[in-house]
Order: sequence, then structure tokens, then C-alpha cells
Amino acid sequence: MPMSVAIDDYLKTIYHHTEWQSDPITPSQLAAELSLAPSSVTEMVQKLAAQGLVTHRPYGPIRLSTAGEVRAAAIIRRHRLVETWLVREFGYSWDEVHDEAEVLEHVLSDRLLARIDERLGHPRFDPHGDAIPDADGHVHREAFVLLRTAPTGHTGRVLRVSDRDPQLLRAVEAAGVSVGAVVTAVDAATLRLGGADVSLPGDAADAVWLSA
Repeated sequence: MPMSVAIDDYLKTIYHHTEWQSDPITPSQLAAELSLAPSSVTEMVQKLAAQGLVTHRPYGPIRLSTAGEVRAAAIIRRHRLVETWLVREFGYSWDEVHDEAEVLEHVLSDRLLARIDERLGHPRFDPHGDAIPDADGHVHREAFVLLRTAPTGHTGRVLRVSDRDPQLLRAVEAAGVSVGAVVTAVDAATLRLGGADVSLPGDAADAVWLSA
């Protein structure tokens, strides 16, 4: 893997970790997310710190620096615009786009990316509800609550469904739940949608976010 791609993957993973919760990522969590040996992660984190992309002390959490945040937001913007493009223009389903975007995000020119953004009407969110950073790296997010922690009877819009598990995405879609749908939390595995209760897989409790 080219070093620049490896660096982008590290920065993306660190960025993702604090998008929907506030605790910074630890080296062991980063190694697990990337399916790499802890020793390999330690070595790369030291390189990232030397380049001014992260801040880190031995055995402590890892945080993006300002420069790291800018670079991470840029690659995430590419990834999420590509996902949106594939769904809207080519008929991909939301469980199919992640792997394609992982490849295309590294090869599209800035000019083509700008044309894609213009063609799509400058979308603010990708098909899973994740915010698309603008060209300056800024994002807009509203207050949210994870389904697992939503109180019984809480009503809100589905803001995001994690794209980590394609099978879960297919199950959520089969239940009729989509980003933007107004639902009421019955319990951690049940939503009321359009007057009917729909059951979701148990792991959806940690993969569905609602507006607060």
C-alpha cells in the first residue's frame, strides 16, 4: 500500500472514531479498527506525530492535529461524495458503496470531484447520514442520540445508520427504516414507524442514531 494511502486510512479512522462520540481513540482501538498488529500501529503513529498530523504520548489516546483534521476531512469528503454519487447516479444500494469508494477516493482528480459535487447539488450528507465536509473541511451536525440510549417514547428523525456492516444495512432497509424517517423508540431493537412497530437486529442499537 502506498504510504500516502496508509496515512489517509489512519487519519480517517481516527476522525471517524470521534464523529458520533467524544472519547479519543486509543492505540489498541486503532489497531483493532485497522486489523493491524499493535506494534505496526505504534510505529505509524510515531510517524504521523513526527509529521505533525496527530498528537500522542506513549500509551495515551491519539488525537488529530489541526493539519491532521484538515487532511482527514478532505479524504472523508472524497469518500462520502463518491458514495453519494454511486447511489444517485449509478443505482448502487447503500450497502454496496463503501468498498467502491475506498478505491475511488484515492484516484479521482480534484477537478472531477468538484464536478461531482456540483452535479449532486453540493450534498451535506451521504446515503448513510454521515456529514460530508465542505471544501474547507467544515461539517454540520445536529444534536443526536444513539438508539441504545434513547429513552422509551423518544421521537426523532433517523440521522445516521452505520455503514460498518452491509448485512445490518440490508436488514434496516428491509424493515422500512431509512435516513430521514421519523420514528419513535420503543426499545433498543424496536422502532415505531408509520404507526407500526418494526423490529431491528440487536446490533442496530449501536448503529442507528436519531435526532435529539
